[in-house]
Amino acid sequence: MTDREAPRRRVPPPARAAGQAGRDGRRAGAGPGARPTRRPRPAGSGARPGGRTIRLGSPRPRLRMVSLGLTLIMLAFVGRLFQVQGLDASAYAAKAAENRYTSQPLTAERGGITDRSGVDLAISVDAYDITADPSMFTAEATKVPGAPQQAAALLGPILGESTATLTKKLSLPRTRYVLLARRQTPQVWNQIKDLKNALADKAASDPKAGNVLAGVFQQPSSKRVYPNNDLAAGILGWVNAAGKGAGGLELQLDKQLAGRNGKITYAQSGGHQVPTAGSSVTPAVPGAQVELTIDRDIQWAAQHAITEQVKKSKADRGYVIVQDTRTGEVLAMANSPGFDPNDLDSAKDAPLGNAALQDAYEPGSTAKLMSMAAVLEENAATALTHVTVPNRLHRGDRLFSDDIEHPTWYLTLNGVLAKSSNIGTILATGQLGKTQAEADRVLYSYLRKFGIGRPTGLGFPGETQGILAPPDKWSLSQQFTIPFGQGVSVNALQAASVYSTIANGGVRVEPTLVRGTKTADGTFTPAAAPAKTRVVSEKTAKTLARMLESVVGDEEGTGTLARIPGYRVAGKTGTADRVDPETGRYHGYTSSFAGFAPADKPRVTVYCVLQNATKGSYYGGQTCGPIFKQVMEFALKTLQVPPTGAKPDRLPVSFDPARD
Repeated sequence: MTDREAPRRRVPPPARAAGQAGRDGRRAGAGPGARPTRRPRPAGSGARPGGRTIRLGSPRPRLRMVSLGLTLIMLAFVGRLFQVQGLDASAYAAKAAENRYTSQPLTAERGGITDRSGVDLAISVDAYDITADPSMFTAEATKVPGAPQQAAALLGPILGESTATLTKKLSLPRTRYVLLARRQTPQVWNQIKDLKNALADKAASDPKAGNVLAGVFQQPSSKRVYPNNDLAAGILGWVNAAGKGAGGLELQLDKQLAGRNGKITYAQSGGHQVPTAGSSVTPAVPGAQVELTIDRDIQWAAQHAITEQVKKSKADRGYVIVQDTRTGEVLAMANSPGFDPNDLDSAKDAPLGNAALQDAYEPGSTAKLMSMAAVLEENAATALTHVTVPNRLHRGDRLFSDDIEHPTWYLTLNGVLAKSSNIGTILATGQLGKTQAEADRVLYSYLRKFGIGRPTGLGFPGETQGILAPPDKWSLSQQFTIPFGQGVSVNALQAASVYSTIANGGVRVEPTLVRGTKTADGTFTPAAAPAKTRVVSEKTAKTLARMLESVVGDEEGTGTLARIPGYRVAGKTGTADRVDPETGRYHGYTSSFAGFAPADKPRVTVYCVLQNATKGSYYGGQTCGPIFKQVMEFALKTLQVPPTGAKPDRLPVSFDPARD
């Protein structure tokens, strides 16, 4: 065998470098499951066997990325800080102040109401508004589940409120102030305070107990009180639960009486003021004190007298007006039945208004004074003119009669008024014009001058101006009934003002109830002077006063029960068919008496009305004549008006037809 033919020897391949295992992770030639082995790398060698070099990565890119991230984060913080402290600083400060600071109103003290002598008729006394902070009734704040319900159950009997209502108020979200009850007496707050302190003591010894009344507080306020109870209640009115006038002068003069509320803003913590944090206060301005024209004593006498007569006659209601004839000032305005503004809950069935101003009714024969004034002023007749009065008079579609059956009367015009003859009044007013339509227009003009069918000038809430249709709207019947006071409606003050006008020499002075107001600094501002209007001449007024004396002083007159010893009295009775307000039909009677004294030097007018007397007499002279006397006597004594001492100059009531 040659060398070429000699068998070749298999030479193993070079060993792989350590770490250079095959793709299957094993050394070449290693059997299955063999673990790879690495040869130790020579010291100081930076290269692997096989020529590959290992280099460390550069740190700069990583640092740049980290720096960029930190920079962006810092920019975000800086931007937000700039927004909070620069752009939105005021908004966040306001929000912080909203949570830290609280504002509560300071209720102004309501001004008082006095009579003409300064006697209190309505005053305000110390009271408390009971308030709460709903945020202090949460489970987190009280550590007590159902704290609003528990607190409401405790407060309800004290405040007179339902548990459900109080629970709802104490559970209001997003508010720090809620009003639980207004104008509570100091005794009510003392009850709550004692209960609150007892719960606080219990919570101090047992933290789990909690104090569910910790968020209940008080604010100083005032409560309206009427010292004389029902006296002049119809005039004064009342104040509602919110402290605002709701009736009478309390409503009409609410703006002057209420004053202007203030406000206090202070820092608080846990519902209490932080003393060192300061506060801002807008002080409340007290309301003005109102002085009325009313005399308390005369008001009491009038109210007492009409109340007793309403009971005695079992009447629906009654009213008495007392007026100063010279100034138009109302000295008394009494209503019966009345009400107590201190206790409106007990007055549910009683009329809460002022019936003397709000009732419209047909006055009856007291209105004949206006008819006689027109006849005298127009020179259609004199007080001595003879008037033949038959038993019946046919006019239009009706047959008219007087209130009593009588033979033909032969009366003077003075006698027509003294005996209150409807027929005689129709005959007299028929002389006011050449035609009935003309006579109607003349009479209408005088009724308007006397204030009928228009507001009295008081501006009193709910006041009626009565009903007086224009003369061209008068029905055939009204043309003859209006002269004696049927078919026309008035309120009591309008009727009283007619007599005050005659007593004042024919000049009507607009009635007033307010003399003036006094501010907190003591400055008194008198009320504006009332309007004055001449209605008839002084001569006519004096003649009418003498004629009215015949009604009371002459034995044939209808007003003899109104006589006052020592004084000359001028007056007139009235008995009218009454319109039932429920059915709109005539039912029952309106009884009245109006007059003034002293007749020859008038100072006081008194007007009395009784609606639907159902027991005893219903005639005005018999039911209201004695009331007139009682109230007039008291008023004259109170005002210290002496008799004039002059003897009356009587006018004849009748005439002898044989000598006519």
